[in-house]
Amino acid sequence: MAHDLSLAQSHAFHLCNNLMVPITLFKSGDEFGVLPSDELDDEDDLEIVHEYFPRGSH
Repeated sequence: MAHDLSLAQSHAFHLCNNLMVPITLFKSGDEFGVLPSDELDDEDDLEIVHEYFPRGSH
């Protein structure tokens, strides 16, 4: 988790393109986090900020 949005965005972008899977950037309280999109549950109380997709997947 990070308090800095630009740091979390950078981590999400690089993780997405290294793992070649969609990554979700989310906010929980006053912190930001990233997870592979398929690991998020609908029940999680998270605010989705952005979903990153690997280059070439569109």
